[in-house]
Amino acid sequence: MKRANFGKLGVILATAGSAVGLGNIWRFPYMTGENGGAAFILVYIVCVFMLGIPGMIAEFVVGRHGAANAARAYGRMTRRRSWGLIGYMGVFTAMIILGFYAVVAGWCLQYLYASVAGQVQGDTAFVSDYFSTFSSHPLYPSLWAVAFILLTHFVVTRGVRNGIERASNLLMPTLLFLLLVIVVASCMLPGASAGIEFLFKPDFSKLSSRVFLEALGQAFFSLSLGTACLCTYASYFSRKINLAASALQIALLDCVIAILAGLMIFPAAASVGVRPDSGPSLIFITLPAVFTQAFAAVPVVGYIISVLFYAILALAALTSTISMHEIGTAFFREELRLSRRQAAFIVTLVCSLLAVACSLSTGAVPQLQVFGTSLMEFCDGLTANLLLPLGSLLTCLFLGWVVPRRIVKDEFTNWNSVCRCLYPYWLVAVRYVCPVAIAAIFLHQLGVI
Repeated sequence: MKRANFGKLGVILATAGSAVGLGNIWRFPYMTGENGGAAFILVYIVCVFMLGIPGMIAEFVVGRHGAANAARAYGRMTRRRSWGLIGYMGVFTAMIILGFYAVVAGWCLQYLYASVAGQVQGDTAFVSDYFSTFSSHPLYPSLWAVAFILLTHFVVTRGVRNGIERASNLLMPTLLFLLLVIVVASCMLPGASAGIEFLFKPDFSKLSSRVFLEALGQAFFSLSLGTACLCTYASYFSRKINLAASALQIALLDCVIAILAGLMIFPAAASVGVRPDSGPSLIFITLPAVFTQAFAAVPVVGYIISVLFYAILALAALTSTISMHEIGTAFFREELRLSRRQAAFIVTLVCSLLAVACSLSTGAVPQLQVFGTSLMEFCDGLTANLLLPLGSLLTCLFLGWVVPRRIVKDEFTNWNSVCRCLYPYWLVAVRYVCPVAIAAIFLHQLGVI
């Protein structure tokens, strides 16, 4: 099968879109709030550039050299075909993530609809009751989750250039524009300066080993490392693409959007006296009440901001679900020799069933448990605490110690045409620094350190 390639702009926007998702708009703000604000952001940025970029390049090298789905790409890098199991694990991980991620994405669609209908304007108690009632409903959350997967399916079946790249070229600029609109409105509120100060005035007394490990984990989570996503997208890179430069540009865009998400949320929260460490409930319970209170003098502005905010969440989620879906689609298409539509149908069906089960486990059918936790929480914990760090760790060890050095150097330097002086430093990072850092994340998430 002839393999399509991304255009030059598509490489940046599509791959950045895979990284920029709810991890930036939802997880990054509450992680920042819980870990001290500006000091956490500084550590996060250092982690992205010192450790995240080398990890990204490692997955790019595998993907572009293999020019195939993740499972086949890892197998092509060396004669030891057993290393292809890293790719299989990546496909498995991505499909689990898509299953439970679609539930949260479906919540975003529901809140977008509710914002347009004016149903989530009220105090925190009202919004909390609204969220509890909706999330425990036996039908509506499942329908929204499946609807989101079907929307993703529609984009993926249109192909690499006409579907994924075209959608990314539209979604990413729209996402950035809407973010900027809300950032301006949020920063102009009375008392917003306290939220801005929280983001940009570091208090280094709040730094601890826990903050470093949380920032490192967020960097790997935000950049989609360990999911085979970057590897799959890199299989559509042409031989002319500078892998190191692309990784740098994607990391910059990822950091900019994460910081803009903080500027969108914390100044508005500060203006009404909401603590920045509200945790995961910040998006679906705290913020609707914040928008209602912050713009109480001009309710129509609060209404518009609320609608735009949940539109941003839905767009961010879509850019990520597209990449997750493509991992499985590419795998089934090439391994089973199916058409793109047939392969995408398999992914859509499996992930829809998992999404429905995860959705029901959060309230309507609490008996759907694994090891005493809801299926939703189990899938989240399995991927974040085990499969993602393990995939990243094995990829770094694979590139650093198993793949022939000539292959790795040729891919990194575009056959000695770019970045030759950076190659030794990158190799040291992949062989030694990244594995140690990832192992630290792994042990921290398991509660060992």
